[in-house]
Amino acid sequence: MEYSKLVAVTGLPGLFELINSKTDGAIVRSLEDKSTRFVSSRIHNFSHLESIEVYTVRDNVNLVDVFNAMDKAGLKLPDDKDAAAVKKYFEKAYPDMDFERVYASDMKKMVKWFDILKKNNVEIKLSEIPEEEAEETVVAEPVAEEKPVKKARAKKETTVKEEAEEKPKKTTKKKKAE
Repeated sequence: MEYSKLVAVTGLPGLFELINSKTDGAIVRSLEDKSTRFVSSRIHNFSHLESIEVYTVRDNVNLVDVFNAMDKAGLKLPDDKDAAAVKKYFEKAYPDMDFERVYASDMKKMVKWFDILKKNNVEIKLSEIPEEEAEETVVAEPVAEEKPVKKARAKKETTVKEEAEEKPKKTTKKKKAE
């Protein structure tokens, strides 16, 4: 299981592996109970773990950095229901975290997610972009602007209206009944 395929789904507890995406949602597998289900994008939002960042006293860091620091700290994970214990844990495991902007609920969620990742033996690392693709994404050529089509159409419509006003209206003569 790859870290890059993991998502958090709003309204659903835990983490999920993204199996397949569709236009109206996604098929996901829970990391906790291994159940597979369809989740509608009309009701839920999906957040890839790779895209989540955490506030620190310096620059924002990726969630991977926090998880790696938690792993290196080697401390016992606190009970995720005790906000004070979770905050003390992060003060030791990741002291650069901005505790004024990171809510206790977010820290609890990070503890739960880290525990789930460890139980499923997920290697916590960002996916690497091949050098060829990275070079292609950096180089961007300017796009020439095209003339707006709407203005041309608007002129055409006004001329049609003007022509209609200029032409005399045809009147139909009624035949007199004899």
